[in-house]
Amino acid sequence: MRYNANPKGEYDHYEVKEEQPLLEFLLANVHQTRTKIKQTLQGQGVRVNGKTVTQFDFLLTPGMKVAFSKTKRNQQVFKSHYLRIVYEDRWLIVIEKQPGILSMAAGHSTLNVKTVLDDYFRKSHQHCTAHVVHRLDRDTSGLMVYAKDIDTEQILEHNWHDIVYDRRYVAVLSGEMEQDEGTIENWLKDNKAYITYSSPVDNGGKLAITHFHVMDRTTDHSLVEFKLETGRKNQIRVHAADMGHPVCGDTKYGNGDDPLHRLCLHAWLLCFYHPVTRQPMEFETTVPAAFRHLFK
Repeated sequence: MRYNANPKGEYDHYEVKEEQPLLEFLLANVHQTRTKIKQTLQGQGVRVNGKTVTQFDFLLTPGMKVAFSKTKRNQQVFKSHYLRIVYEDRWLIVIEKQPGILSMAAGHSTLNVKTVLDDYFRKSHQHCTAHVVHRLDRDTSGLMVYAKDIDTEQILEHNWHDIVYDRRYVAVLSGEMEQDEGTIENWLKDNKAYITYSSPVDNGGKLAITHFHVMDRTTDHSLVEFKLETGRKNQIRVHAADMGHPVCGDTKYGNGDDPLHRLCLHAWLLCFYHPVTRQPMEFETTVPAAFRHLFK
């Protein structure tokens, strides 16, 4: 199941097993009152096979896909400038974070995604806390998943490479890329100043493999999609710099090219098997508009 993570795309998804009217199906499957379900129907918050339907008596047949909007439900209790809820169930939550917020607490910093989510869980009377499974750099935006209990966190942490089957980022790189696509493979290791550096031979670090594909380019910049085969610290940023085209706005590995006054790196696609149900979960966001604007 693929979920589009744009603001209008927060839906619960269902598959029809037997022929029945739409309202009857929703009452049986959606855990809301009859009044709220009718309000969502009237407010064009129900889709059948991708098309908006408002008729209570619309006849469903087996195999049809029904999507029920949960945007209003989330927004009643959750508003944040720093992140947006894309998907949530009893075991996990998927969010899209903005640049400038840490994934978890570090040192004396209080602003982080975990704290924001824990506050949301408390206000929405959920007896859980957010467990960090993977991280994005403070200045990287995009999709992240957090577990809501320690058992789910352990499954995700210990089986991460089997569970996650596709992770992709999009970045604006400095300069015009020569190749259309390719793969970078080397070893990454931190020095004593915590700067990650690469080596073409095993330097005692970790093997890092990144696949890239150029989506657009000008003489000044390149819009590039990266697919991670391994997930090492600062992997994309170091590999982009290795190619001579660092990520724009990268103060650590960049060349000073900063057209958007932010690190131009966004985690746009995240696909994994649900740690409990094993259902394929696929989430995607749009490429940030500011990135696209550079290539108009």
